[in-house]
Amino acid sequence: MTLTIRRKVTLGVVIGSRAFFSPAPCKAARDEVLAQLERLGIDAITLPFEATANGAVQSIPDAELYAAHFKANRDRIDGLVICLPNFGDEIAVAELVNRAKLDVPILLQASNDETDKVSVAERRDAFCGKLSVSNNFWQYGIPFTETTNHTCDTWGEEFGHDLDRFARVCRTVKGLKNARIGSIGARTGAFQTMRYSEKLLQASGLTVVTVDLSEMMGAAGAIPDGDPDLLAKMEKIKAYGTIPAHIQESQIVKQAKWTLAVNRWIEENGCDASAIQCWRSLQDNFGCATCVTMSMMGEELMPSACEVDVIGAVSMYALALASGAPPALLDWNNNYGYEQDLCVCTHCGNYPKSFIGDTPEISELDVLGATIGKSKCFGAVKGKVKPGPMTYFRLSTDDRLGRMKCYLGQGEFTDHPFPMDGGIAVTRVPNLRKLMRFVSQNGFEHHVAMVRGHHADVVEEAVTRYLGWPIYHHEAEPEPQLFFPNRF
Repeated sequence: MTLTIRRKVTLGVVIGSRAFFSPAPCKAARDEVLAQLERLGIDAITLPFEATANGAVQSIPDAELYAAHFKANRDRIDGLVICLPNFGDEIAVAELVNRAKLDVPILLQASNDETDKVSVAERRDAFCGKLSVSNNFWQYGIPFTETTNHTCDTWGEEFGHDLDRFARVCRTVKGLKNARIGSIGARTGAFQTMRYSEKLLQASGLTVVTVDLSEMMGAAGAIPDGDPDLLAKMEKIKAYGTIPAHIQESQIVKQAKWTLAVNRWIEENGCDASAIQCWRSLQDNFGCATCVTMSMMGEELMPSACEVDVIGAVSMYALALASGAPPALLDWNNNYGYEQDLCVCTHCGNYPKSFIGDTPEISELDVLGATIGKSKCFGAVKGKVKPGPMTYFRLSTDDRLGRMKCYLGQGEFTDHPFPMDGGIAVTRVPNLRKLMRFVSQNGFEHHVAMVRGHHADVVEEAVTRYLGWPIYHHEAEPEPQLFFPNRF
């Protein structure tokens, strides 16, 4: 089974044209779009140029031909790119989408006119044609994605960026609509904040697969010491970070058995992400932590959330899909003195090593180790997160409102010192206190997913336009809204 996040994105390509406009731009637009996709490593599905006049869709028969072709490739297509090198035939384009019924994101592009080429034989009028197509999409109830500017060149760098961004939107939408989330162990009793609605998740296409923690501990304990997979896992753990000299080989063996058991269960159940009961039953009854297990899966773009935070795992997975980078789950944990836009985000030790940005230390849990003994708590991944831009995202299920809800934003990790053990991320968020008021007043959890880099635009496009989840995008300029006055 190939996970969505590991698959190449495949886009259907359509060239829309109106018959009485010059057909010359159609061939050029087709060649230029396909070249852009090839350069980006994105697969393309379209009919041969000879299948329709000028390789374009400009009639209902053309629309039906393309719709049938796309239906035949439904399982491969993640999104559609519709390009208008001239005015385009809005009915043919809208009917193609309506008849194909792919339910995938759509990028609608229209080409620029050149001011010295506006004769009857040369003009494009795609600036206007895009409005006609988008109006028909509105009538049909078809959501679509805009290019950066209303019109652009199919050969240009700007459109290349739009295609790359759109491909990540498609990957995010497809990944979230079909995700399987592993839930390993019961919710930690002390954390009611981790409660969620499995049925609301299922209504959005996300399936939760559960397993009892005792079954997993039993599976781990049954792995023979000489299992070749176990020996390979031990070497992988040793190479993953710096292990202090006082750690015993037996502790590494136990950690490797647990990790291998989890990895096998994840693969058997086709899970894209997971959430694990990380304390304290595992430490008391098996004798290790699970932080490095989660960290290593996250490094392989199979994010795993601690404290059985299933919705946190979905939030992490959304960021992984949008960015292609390993995310982490953090607590909004400490103020930073009296700095209004700084805070400290922490967790015991589950961050992927590339999220930290340095080779981590793998040792014991500090707080729990002081309570029950460090010998039972090996497996924490420790390190201070390196400076750089970051994106944060939190999804939640709201049973009172019967819907999903989320917030999103961007900030940065800083190099401010903070002498706390574990995974430490000193974080700057513009107008942080306003964000914290929103989080606390709207019943969001204390956990937040973060990923390195700025990817909020991709996440917002995916979850609002195509999944319909209401969102608060912190510090972003709101979309213009119509105002309907009350006339009565």
